[in-house]
Amino acid sequence: MPFRHTAAHLALLSAMTMTTTLAASAAHAATPTAYVTSETAGVGVIDLDQMTLTRTIPLGKDGPRGLSLNADGTRLYVANKGTADLSEIDTSTGTVLRRAKIGKNPEFVRVFKGYAYVTYEPGEDGGPPGPPGQPPKEEKDDENSPPAEIAIVDLKSLKVIHSVKSGHETEGVEFSSDGREVLVTNEGDDTVSVYRVGTGKPVRTVKLDKGSRPRGIKASPDGKQYVVTLENTNKFIVLDARDLKIVKTVDTKTGPYGVAFGPHGKRLFVAAARDKTLQVFDGKTYEHVSDVPVGQRCWHFSFTPDGAKLLLACGRSNAVYVLDAENYQTIKQIEGLPLAWGIVTYPSASGSIESK
Repeated sequence: MPFRHTAAHLALLSAMTMTTTLAASAAHAATPTAYVTSETAGVGVIDLDQMTLTRTIPLGKDGPRGLSLNADGTRLYVANKGTADLSEIDTSTGTVLRRAKIGKNPEFVRVFKGYAYVTYEPGEDGGPPGPPGQPPKEEKDDENSPPAEIAIVDLKSLKVIHSVKSGHETEGVEFSSDGREVLVTNEGDDTVSVYRVGTGKPVRTVKLDKGSRPRGIKASPDGKQYVVTLENTNKFIVLDARDLKIVKTVDTKTGPYGVAFGPHGKRLFVAAARDKTLQVFDGKTYEHVSDVPVGQRCWHFSFTPDGAKLLLACGRSNAVYVLDAENYQTIKQIEGLPLAWGIVTYPSASGSIESK
C-alpha cells in the first residue's frame, strides 16, 4: 500500500531538513579552518583548534595557487595554473562544483561583493622558482609581450563578465575602504593600477621606481594608506589613499612580498621571503620592531580568527609555520604541504591575501 504524506508528515520532514541544514552550518561555523594551496598536492585543510592537517583536496595536477573564500565560508575559489581556470569548491565536502575558464597562468584571487577578481598573465609562463642552489629564472619584462589581465567573475553564474588589461605580471589585489575601487600591483612594469569595482573601468596608474617589482599591497585599517612591497629593491612604500603619492619608504630584508596589518592594526607584518624572515613594524609609524626567522619561500600568511596565532605558507619548506602572535615564537610546523603558496581562514582573519 503506497505511503501518503499528510500535512503533518510534510511539516515534520521540512523541520528535520531545516534542523539538519542548520546543524551542518553551525558545525561549519564552529570549526575555525585554514585553507592552504599546495602547488603539487592540492588544497590542505587545517583544523585551527588542533593545528593539524585534516585532509587535502586533491587538486595537485591543477597547480593551485591563489585562493579566496566567500563571506560565509561555504565556497572556496582557487586559481589553477595547470588547468588555466578558477575552481569553485564546496568547503563542507571538498568537491569541485564548477569551473570558470580564465586564461594562461591565473595566479591571485580575491572575492569581493559577489565577484572574484582573478589575475592572469597571457605573456608569462609563471610557476615556482627553481630548486635551492640554482639561479632563479631570468625575468621576462618584455614590454612587447601581452600585458596581464584581470578576469572579473560573477559568482552566481561563475562566468567571466569582464576581462581587464592591466600591467605586466599583475600580482597583488586590494580594495579601497569605500569598496569602489580595486588596486593591483604590476611587477613587470613597476606600477600600481586602479580600476572600478564590478566594471573594471580604469581609474589611474601610478608609476614606481624602475626595476622595483611591486608585489604585495594592503590597505591600512583606517583605509587612509596603502602599503606596497617592492621585491627587488628590498623596501615597502606607503601611499596616501587619496592621491596615491608616496609618503614613506621603509627598508626591509631581502625579497619582501606578503604584507598585512595585525588584527588590531598595531603592527605591520612583511614576509621577506628570500631572507627567510617575517619582519614586524609599528602599524602607525612603520618603525622596525622585530625580525622573526621562518622557513623558505614564505610568501603568504594569515592570523587565526582569534588573533592568537600566525600561520605562514612556506613553499620551499613544504610546510605551514605556526607562530605565537604575541612573542612570534614558532609553535610548530604543519608538514605535508609541498610548495605551499597561499593561505586563508574561516572565519575571516587578517592576512596577506584576505582582510578581516
